Amino acid sequence: HPFLPTQRLGARIPRLPPEMAKPPPAEEEAAALRRRLRRLVATITAGGAGAEAFDEAAAALAALREAQVGGSRKGAPGEETRSANEAESVPAQFLCPISSKIMRDPVVVESGQTYDRRYIAEWFSAGNQMCPQTQQVLLNTTLVPNLLIRSLIAEWCTENGFALSPLENQEEDHTCNSEQRTFDEIFNKITSSSNSTERKQAIKGLRLLTKRSSEFRAVLEERPDSISQMTFARFSNPGLQNDPQVVEDMVTIILNFSLHDSNKKIIGDDPEAIPFLIWALKSGDMGSRSNSAAAIFTLSALDSNKEKIGELGAIEPLIDLLEHGSIIAKKDAASAIFNLCMLHENRSIATRGGIVDVAIRAIGDQSLVEEFLAILALLSSNYDMVELMIEFGGATCMLQAMRESECKRSKENAAVVLFSICMYNRAKLKEIETDENTNGSLASLAQNGTPRARRKAAAILEMMKKTKNMHMHNRHSSC
Repeated sequence: HPFLPTQRLGARIPRLPPEMAKPPPAEEEAAALRRRLRRLVATITAGGAGAEAFDEAAAALAALREAQVGGSRKGAPGEETRSANEAESVPAQFLCPISSKIMRDPVVVESGQTYDRRYIAEWFSAGNQMCPQTQQVLLNTTLVPNLLIRSLIAEWCTENGFALSPLENQEEDHTCNSEQRTFDEIFNKITSSSNSTERKQAIKGLRLLTKRSSEFRAVLEERPDSISQMTFARFSNPGLQNDPQVVEDMVTIILNFSLHDSNKKIIGDDPEAIPFLIWALKSGDMGSRSNSAAAIFTLSALDSNKEKIGELGAIEPLIDLLEHGSIIAKKDAASAIFNLCMLHENRSIATRGGIVDVAIRAIGDQSLVEEFLAILALLSSNYDMVELMIEFGGATCMLQAMRESECKRSKENAAVVLFSICMYNRAKLKEIETDENTNGSLASLAQNGTPRARRKAAAILEMMKKTKNMHMHNRHSSC
């Protein structure tokens, strides 16, 4: 998915202990493996994970698979435990496409695909708005129980002696008392210390702790007013107020906290959190602005936050960052804008902020083509926005993208935008026909593109054919 934050949000995760690879672990070890795997998946889907995290996730998954197969599936009394190889006999429709494990709580998403609730919920909570299977952009992330598949899985498990482990809580990251005590000690220094240096060190320490530990991020559930207190402490202390490193550390603390699912609403409801991120987005250095954009992207996984972020004025400074930021900052800003524009009200704000002009110029310059095409495709359902795309040379730009891009998804999005341009302004068909006679981009896409790209390309070609036949008919009639 092109819209994942590019910052390295989590710390390097320690190597899994060797005993995790020794089959079969005890049940408590299997439970620990499941928790470990969820955290790794959350880190990876949040973006910025290194190859090491993927390797560790694969190792954890392999160890857990062996634990599940070797210790959790039991037949009738006296029957031997099934071997790991028999897992291959599970019907494919019973396996979650994300985890490749048998589904315990199958749910259907808007695209019609079925996933295990735990894994698709983690996918959405990381800010993704596309179906992992079809890559279709989803207008909502409602999860509907798939009762038919659930009953079929239960029947198959009974017939085959396969005992599923009980459903686990999605949010098991309840913090222990020691973590709360550690947080309270650090936070007391941030809000109460008279020594500016000690406050700065405490803020830096909180940034590191929220980066390294998913359990520590859950502290915010017990201390929901912490961000407001922290921002007040900064503004009330001249030694902290204008320190760019303090600003970046505080922005990154909010970013790290936002990775925990339950914190997204807590942060969104905090009266100071989003305004502080927007202030940093406008006034901070490049590191602060980039991390602010990444935090806004993560928070915008919730529709309620999308609305608040748009109303509070984040979109225009995001567009400015998208145009003038570093490459990492631009990617973070693009991710945030795409997510925010999933809410229809924010599309108008983005358009007034100049997103169409910025996007078309960037595509022409071969800069972040994939990201900008995805944003334009999202906006292209609105007539006023398509009119702007036409005004800024959108048809020529989309034809260029179809010719030059090597990414199938980018070609698809270019075709989506071009189709909308043709629907709203048939006069552009002549320009497109001239290009098609020279390059044959649409004909090629109609044969070799993604299913959606083939449909859009074929529809444009059909419009061109009808327009040409109409002109010929009119010419003959006038004769």
